[in-house]
Amino acid sequence: MSTTAYSLDSRARQLLRTLISQYVVDGQPVGSRSLAKSSGLDVSPATIRNVMADLEELGLVAAPHTSAGRVPTVQGYRVFVDSLLEVHPLGESQVEDMRRELPADATTPDLLNSASSLLSQVTHFVGVVTVPRHQEVPFRHIDFVPLDARRTLVILVFVDGQVQNRVIELERGYSPSELEQVSNYLNLHFSGQRLDEIRLRLLREMQETSTQLNRLMASAVEIAQHAFDSAAPQPDMFVAGQTNLIGVHDLSDLDRLRELFEAFARKRDLLAVLERCARAEGVRLFIGEESGFGALGNCSLVTAPYGVGGRVLGVLGVIGPTRMAYERVIPVVQATAQILSGALNRQRLTQ
Repeated sequence: MSTTAYSLDSRARQLLRTLISQYVVDGQPVGSRSLAKSSGLDVSPATIRNVMADLEELGLVAAPHTSAGRVPTVQGYRVFVDSLLEVHPLGESQVEDMRRELPADATTPDLLNSASSLLSQVTHFVGVVTVPRHQEVPFRHIDFVPLDARRTLVILVFVDGQVQNRVIELERGYSPSELEQVSNYLNLHFSGQRLDEIRLRLLREMQETSTQLNRLMASAVEIAQHAFDSAAPQPDMFVAGQTNLIGVHDLSDLDRLRELFEAFARKRDLLAVLERCARAEGVRLFIGEESGFGALGNCSLVTAPYGVGGRVLGVLGVIGPTRMAYERVIPVVQATAQILSGALNRQRLTQ
């Protein structure tokens, strides 16, 4: 719970909750008379004005102009989300509808892309999903095709159904039979492991094995090093629903909106913010400038990690205005992370 929230009495907490709930719905500064009618408290508008003055002094609400109405600040939203918001899980029927949008028989990129679209579709904001690095995805099968004296085509199949073709240049030429030996060895002993795990295990086993096997091990280490390090370009994140923000009143400043769209196109800084969330358990929420990323200054970012077998692979989330219905967006992000993790786990078991 926010430290500020502890200093608020029950009346102030109820009025702040009512003000934010009302502001989220209509986007207009909320006046004392309106609060008196909708808060459910038996207090006069004058008393409410005094409480509003206290909340303004604490930095939780602000008066955008000379009218008597107040709007929540970033700090006010933070207190609201941390200590006043009631979040309920989605109903089973809605979860089932969402689950149908992420079939486990799809490839991992298709699943991630569908998850970003699903988040955007359900919240009407922007859905984002980071893509696991291939170092994090176990491989299933590898083949080598010699191209010339030193160049070899690597055909690498991952357990998520993706296939990558990479051309590598080796220290020396290898005959087709040597390449076949290495691929058979890797497929027999290392299928289902992550690429970084394979490299470490190969080096360790080469130190422990006999001289007779060392030649094969040395070849496997060299070829695997080149094959697994020559990662083909891949998308680092999927973004869906950017145009949903164009009509949002709170984001009507064209310069800020342009900066936000440039961030979506560039992705690097946004990806850095999301990767920080991968280290957190459960839902994480940045409101306005809390993200430390200027382009999100008028936005909130709600994220949750996803993964398989208890290992985090990436992060998904929703970007929208700070004036969003957090009680609706948070459970959607939670459910999507659980559904995506489940689909990836089922995918892994059937490969």
